[in-house]
Amino acid sequence: MGARRFDFVNAAGRQLSGILETGRETRAAAIFAHCFTCDKTSLAATHVTRALARAGIAVLRFDFTGLGGSGGAIAGLSSDVADLVAAAAAMAEAGLPPRLLVGHSFGGAAVLAAAGEIDSVTAVATLAAPFAAEHVLHQLSPDTHAALAAPGDDDAVPVTIGGRPFTLGRGFIADIREARQDARIAALGRALLVLHAPGDTTVGIDNASAIYAAAKHPKSFVSLDRADHLLRRRADADYAAAVIAAWASRYIDPAEPAATPAVTGVHVVETGGGPFEVRVTAASGSFLADEPAAVGGGGAGPTPYDLLSAALGACTAMTLRLYATRKGWPLGTVGVEVGHTAKTATSRDIFTRRITVDGVLDAEQRTRLLEIADRCPVHRTLTVGAEVTTIHDAAMPVPDLPAAHEMAMDAVCAEG
Repeated sequence: MGARRFDFVNAAGRQLSGILETGRETRAAAIFAHCFTCDKTSLAATHVTRALARAGIAVLRFDFTGLGGSGGAIAGLSSDVADLVAAAAAMAEAGLPPRLLVGHSFGGAAVLAAAGEIDSVTAVATLAAPFAAEHVLHQLSPDTHAALAAPGDDDAVPVTIGGRPFTLGRGFIADIREARQDARIAALGRALLVLHAPGDTTVGIDNASAIYAAAKHPKSFVSLDRADHLLRRRADADYAAAVIAAWASRYIDPAEPAATPAVTGVHVVETGGGPFEVRVTAASGSFLADEPAAVGGGGAGPTPYDLLSAALGACTAMTLRLYATRKGWPLGTVGVEVGHTAKTATSRDIFTRRITVDGVLDAEQRTRLLEIADRCPVHRTLTVGAEVTTIHDAAMPVPDLPAAHEMAMDAVCAEG
C-alpha cells in the first residue's frame, strides 16, 4: 500500500494536483472525482480510494481546477470533464489506463459526462450523484448568483459557499445550465453502478432513481443505508469501495491488466467477486474462473474441470494440426468436444473426447490422426500422471492448525 504525488497538466496548460493510491497488487486502474467544493483530501475521496487500492485497483484522486492544490477558477461541468480526460491521458502515459471512473456527488455528474470521452473506461460508479448538473446551483446563495450575473471585466469572481471562500468563473452558471446529463447517461455505453443513501438530504434519492431509469443495461443500484451525503463514516466509505471493487471486476477488461509484472507460469488469485471467483493470468492475458450457481458460485467463468477439459481439447487440436502440417495432408478444420464425468467410489474420472476433422482425407489418414490424438501431451499427462510440487509463499505462512482441524481437512481431502 502506498500513496504518491501524481500531478499532471490539463488542456488549459494548468497543473493539477493529484495523489495516486496503490496496493500490494494492481489489477486495474481508476480515477476518483470529488464532490463540488471538496478536494482530493475529503474523507470520501481518501477512504474510498484507499479501500479500492487495497482491493487491487490503483486510484488517482486529484483536485479539479480551482480547488485544493490546483489553481484557477471553478469553471463548471465542462471544465471538470476536461480535467478528467486529461487525468486519464496522464494515467495512460504512466502505464495505468483507467478502466473505472468513480464520482462522488457533483463528481458523479462529472464522470457520467466524461466517460464517453475516455476510450479505456469500461465501468462507471456514482456515489450520491445528482441527475441534473443544475442541482449544484442550489448551493449558491442569491448573492452569489447576482455576483456572477453582474457585468465585469474579471473572468473569476470571489464568492462564499457554505461559509468558505471560492473563486467561480463568470460563465459557471451558463456552463451548468447547458449540460444535458439525461442524454449523456442514456448514451453512456459503459456498465453503471449507482450508489446512494435513502436518507441523503443534500442530493435526494430521487436523483439515483432518475439516473438508473435513464441508463441502459448493464446497470446496478446499491443502497447506502444510514450513510450521510459526504460519507463521513469510514465504515460507509469502506463498504461502498468493497461493493464497487467486487462489481467492477466483472467489467474491467481482463485482457490488459494494469501495471502487472511479467507472469511466469499461471497466476491465480481470488477477486472477491464471489465465494469461488478467481482471476487466472498467463503471459498472454487473463480471464475469470468460477463455480456454477448450483454449487454456490457465480458462474462468472469456466470451472476448474472445464479448464482441464479445454486443455485436453486444445492440445488435441494443436497436435493434429502439427502432425498433418508435417505430413503435408490437406487437413481442414479440427473440432474437439470434451466431456467430463466425475469419479465415483468405484470409477476414475472419465474424459470423453469427440474429434471432428474436415478435409479431403482417406480412411487411413483419418485413422492415423485418431492414433496421434492419444499422443497429445495433455492426454499423456492425464493418463500417465504427473507430480505436483507445492511451495508456500514466505509472505503467507502455513497456519499452525489445531490437530482436530488438520484431521478434518485430511478427511475432506480423502473424500476427493
